[in-house]
Amino acid sequence: MTVRLVIVDDHPVVRDGLRGMFVEQADVEIVGEAADGEQGLAVAVRERPDVVLTDLRMPGLGGAEFIRALAERVPSARVLVLTTYDGDDDVLPAVAAGAIGFLLKDSPREEVFRAVRAAAVGETVLSPAVASRLLDQVRRPTPRPAELSERERTVLALVARGCTNKEAAAALFISETTVKTHLAHIYTKLGVSDRASAVATAYNRGLLP
Repeated sequence: MTVRLVIVDDHPVVRDGLRGMFVEQADVEIVGEAADGEQGLAVAVRERPDVVLTDLRMPGLGGAEFIRALAERVPSARVLVLTTYDGDDDVLPAVAAGAIGFLLKDSPREEVFRAVRAAAVGETVLSPAVASRLLDQVRRPTPRPAELSERERTVLALVARGCTNKEAAAALFISETTVKTHLAHIYTKLGVSDRASAVATAYNRGLLP
C-alpha cells in the first residue's frame, strides 16, 4: 500500500528536509504540506491522507487543538507528532487529543520512516522519552477532581467546542475579560497553563462530557 502523507510544520527548512527524506521511499507519497494547523486542516480535508506528520507548537491553530480538529474533520487520518518538545504539557494533551504516535526531531530517519508506516496501519509509535512520560503519568496517584464552578464548566465546555474568548463571551452575555478571568481560575484549579491542556485535563478527569 502507498501511504498518503501530509506534512505540517511552520519551518520551511524542516518541511524541505522531510520531503527530501521521503523522496526515495516508494511506498510513501507526500500529497500536501502546510505551515500551520489551519492550513494543515484544509489540506487534510481536501487530500484525505493516511497520515498527518505534524509539529505541535505552531502559530494559530496548533498542538492538541489541531489534532482534535483533525479527528473531527478527517477521522481516517492518523496523526503522528514530530517535535522538539517532550514535556508533560506537550505530550499528554497531544495523546489525549488523538495522536497515534509521538517522535522527537532528533529521531533517526529510519525510525521516522517506520513510524509513518506503522501509523498508517493504526499502530502506536512512541519515542522512548515520550513512553517514559506516559508511564510516569499512569503511575502517579490519581488527583482529586478539581471543583469547578458551574460557570467555569460552561466556559470550558465552550472552549472545548472551539470557541474563542470573544465567542464564549457573546454566548454567555459576559465580557471577554470575565471569560479570561474564568479561564485563569480554571488553569489554577486544574494545574495547567493553556486552553488545550485545560480541555484535555478536564476530559481525563470527567469534568466534561
